[in-house]
Amino acid sequence: MSHVLQTTLARPVSYSGIGLHAAQEVHMVLGPAPADTGIVFIRTDLPGRPSVKAHLTNVTNTMRATTLEHGAAKVFTVEHVLSALNGLQIDNCFVEMDSAEPPVADGSSLNFVELIEQAGVRTLQAPRHELAVSRQHLVQEDDKFIAILPYDGFRITFTSINPHPLLGVQFFDAEITRETYVKEIAYARTIAFTQELDMLKKLGLGKGGTLENVVVYDDHTCLSKLRVSDELVRHKVLDIIGDLALVGPTLKGHVIAVKSSHKLNHLLTQKIVEELN
Repeated sequence: MSHVLQTTLARPVSYSGIGLHAAQEVHMVLGPAPADTGIVFIRTDLPGRPSVKAHLTNVTNTMRATTLEHGAAKVFTVEHVLSALNGLQIDNCFVEMDSAEPPVADGSSLNFVELIEQAGVRTLQAPRHELAVSRQHLVQEDDKFIAILPYDGFRITFTSINPHPLLGVQFFDAEITRETYVKEIAYARTIAFTQELDMLKKLGLGKGGTLENVVVYDDHTCLSKLRVSDELVRHKVLDIIGDLALVGPTLKGHVIAVKSSHKLNHLLTQKIVEELN
């Protein structure tokens, strides 16, 4: 049994902006929630304020981003908000939004980290639920894979391999603590390629993307100003932390991934939740 206590925010904090894919204006409030609530998204713009819990059982789509649905409550592209809450070890939080998609902010989770730090953290009188995987789980698809091994702590080792001349092989390995999350991961933004952007626009996605909130590469160059040379692999780690938040409890294990995606992250989450049951 964990002796670590659950946390929530000390007070509500808000942020307004537009969503990455739908480009709709959205006002988001992160607020305190009681013990054992988990992370719950509330649609304040819909009748009766329907809500959906950030849990694997409510995931309905993982193409390009994670979508959660429960009844009338639907939210998508939630992984960066979830990553910030998970990275900063916030167990319980109400996320109120008056649109289906959180603000893209700067394309990383940094703005959400700053919000959480602004709110402050309150300890609740209930033990944190920790899930330590007891065996290896592996999901593989062609030359991509993601695995988790038993480990006392939470660690991610990621290898990104990309044919783009400026990207190539990028490697990142870190013990994920509140400190490493803030210092090494939170500021890394989403990456996209110009040929992909045209396809996304045809699908009606990526409408809120700019060269500031997405790191854009054409065939030979980077059109955005990088924050670090290996921003791509750091953002992949940021995404994994957000996707694995859907397990529910705090996860203990060593995640090893090569070229993983939201889809594979999601399949790994399923395997971990199956072990629980």
